[in-house]
Amino acid sequence: MATTETKPGNGKKINLPSAEDLTWSWSPRSERESGDAIVTNFFLHWFPAKISKRSIATSYSFWLGTISAILFLILILTGVILMFFYVPSVERAYQSVKDIEYAISFGRYLRALHRIAAHLMVAVVFLHMVRVFLTGAYKNGLFARQNRPLNWWIGLAMLLSTLLLSFTGYLLPWDQLAYWAITVGTNIAKAAPLVGEQLRFFLLGGHEIGQNTLIRFYVLHCFFIPAFLTMLFLWHMWRIRKDGGLACDDNLALNQKAQDAKPATSKTYSLLGITSGRTAHVEAALVDEDKHQVSSVPNLLKRLLIVGLLTFAVSSLFAVLLGSPLEEAANPFVTPNPAKAPWYFLWLQELVTITTIHIGKFTVNGAFIGGILVPGILLLWGIAQPLLDRSSAAATGVWFHPERKIHNAVFIAVCALVIVLTVVGTYLRGPYWHFFWPWEAWPVHPPRF
Repeated sequence: MATTETKPGNGKKINLPSAEDLTWSWSPRSERESGDAIVTNFFLHWFPAKISKRSIATSYSFWLGTISAILFLILILTGVILMFFYVPSVERAYQSVKDIEYAISFGRYLRALHRIAAHLMVAVVFLHMVRVFLTGAYKNGLFARQNRPLNWWIGLAMLLSTLLLSFTGYLLPWDQLAYWAITVGTNIAKAAPLVGEQLRFFLLGGHEIGQNTLIRFYVLHCFFIPAFLTMLFLWHMWRIRKDGGLACDDNLALNQKAQDAKPATSKTYSLLGITSGRTAHVEAALVDEDKHQVSSVPNLLKRLLIVGLLTFAVSSLFAVLLGSPLEEAANPFVTPNPAKAPWYFLWLQELVTITTIHIGKFTVNGAFIGGILVPGILLLWGIAQPLLDRSSAAATGVWFHPERKIHNAVFIAVCALVIVLTVVGTYLRGPYWHFFWPWEAWPVHPPRF
């Protein structure tokens, strides 16, 4: 409770906050306090006062979006610490990474945690996209003024930003693995028609990987892409609130036989909703809200804490067990054989190989087909999906709904192809990108100078 003290001098009384004033909103003792906590607490303000049991169930979302956000937070925290020790200079970058790895207290753990969180974030954001697609959560449901297609497009932009964030960080250790992975990746980008050369020049800051490249990747990795991704994340979360929560709530309201209800005098409605006669709560109220909803504080808050701790624990475990590799310093005159792109771009590298066809003296440009055309078509198909999907509102927020059978089948086939190509590129490609089974020994070739 607040305490009152008499201020010396003018004699006026001032109220000083007590410890209970600062902590009560995190552990409310009643539903009334739980609702007040959402309004008064700066950090809890973005939660709804109540949330459906279905949307916080693990079986629907697997908490993949939350895990992605926590991994991003781990990346920011560990990245800021690593910036105190890393030097973005061609002459000193590799040595500064060696200092972090071998000389600085907990440096090896911090670097490994940063690297593992980056790889996990790429995988989890991809899985989150898969979940949203297979549940039809990119479609509008029952609630008024929804715009889930926009949130789906924001999510696609976040997936691409996550890939770029990880890709730009790949070069910073300035070792052989980083140097040649970036070489492969930027060569694929060069195959883009009309803007390919300009795009590669922009990324490299020249025609070859050097100091300009390192500075550009460092600034993109540490400032521009994280800032852009943070903006997209906040927009994404705001849209979820405006769209009425997760898509499973739409299906729940539909099954509850939504009925018109007079606005309660004790509840505040938006001005636009009242003037147009349409609000989400008025048109699609649950028949029995208490049966299906719980207070966000503490129910949602507890689950967030548990998921956050588990994500941090798993990331730390992988960091301790796997560490972070550091090869020899980057050498532009010695090419490793094979030279591979980062694992999340290996499906593109494999696609480039498959679509490169030699017919006599004529060669089909696989870099354009596999590296630009096919992924470009897939991206456009993903963007157009909310417009192509004509399934009913009953298919929104439901895993593998029969009305979306064809859409889901095509999507699963594409995802399976990407995964298979990634596995082939990772484990079954050897020197000169020849195919080898895991039990076959690679031939020994001298290094290429």
